[in-house]
Amino acid sequence: QVQLVESGGGLVQPGGSLRLSCAASGTIFSIYGMGWYRQAPGKQREMVATITSGGSTNYADSVKGRCTISRDNAKNTVYLQMNVLKPEDTAVYYCYADASPRRGVTAAYWGQGTQVTVSS
Repeated sequence: QVQLVESGGGLVQPGGSLRLSCAASGTIFSIYGMGWYRQAPGKQREMVATITSGGSTNYADSVKGRCTISRDNAKNTVYLQMNVLKPEDTAVYYCYADASPRRGVTAAYWGQGTQVTVSS
């Protein structure tokens, strides 16, 4: 199976920056789309940014211009650079991947989440 492990969360002041990383490991035949989602207390999980295997990106309106998603296919890793962070960015951030552990099988995988807190 495919495991996703996030890192890079933490406490940051408003206006600060964080870089989240998510590395996929395990039995991997191929990884297709990857992305970041977040869930704030009392709210539904929402998409933050996604990136295809070819590098095409999509962002939530709330983070456009402040966040950049990228990936290193050789390392099976996706990154989220977040700048000019706001208190409303506070949430648990989850890594996501569409991946095949073997030929002919594709499934959605999620990481365990990493907490991002923006507060002075």
